[in-house]
Amino acid sequence: MKKITLLLAFIFTTISFAQTITSKQEDANVEQYALLTKVNQYYPDITLNKTITNFYADGNIIDSQQQFDLKGTKFSSYKLGIEPGNKKLLFEYVSDETGKVFGDVQLFKGNVLRTTFSDKTNQIEISLNGKSVYLKKLN
Repeated sequence: MKKITLLLAFIFTTISFAQTITSKQEDANVEQYALLTKVNQYYPDITLNKTITNFYADGNIIDSQQQFDLKGTKFSSYKLGIEPGNKKLLFEYVSDETGKVFGDVQLFKGNVLRTTFSDKTNQIEISLNGKSVYLKKLN
């Protein structure tokens, strides 16, 4: 009897925590576009695009990503995501010229802080408002 009670409790608890996740391609909201604009101002390799795919759980945005048409570009892959709260942006792009480059850009006390990792050059770079403040080549 205890096993059945535990099993039923587990099933009903799991069902009550289940979320419906949906996605919708739409224009970036004001906060998302403000983040993209500010980031693009200092880091033009982070593409400015008005269209975004928002992922919703129970009516709240849980993730946002941008899709890009890469035909005619130097990139074989280009991914851009915005975290909830619109203070941090994640990026990853791949090209023959740069190899795989990835990292994040976040707003910090009115400044734009970027951390970049490059597989091809084996480097970590930290930039503040478009200017490199730390560069380290890994062995």
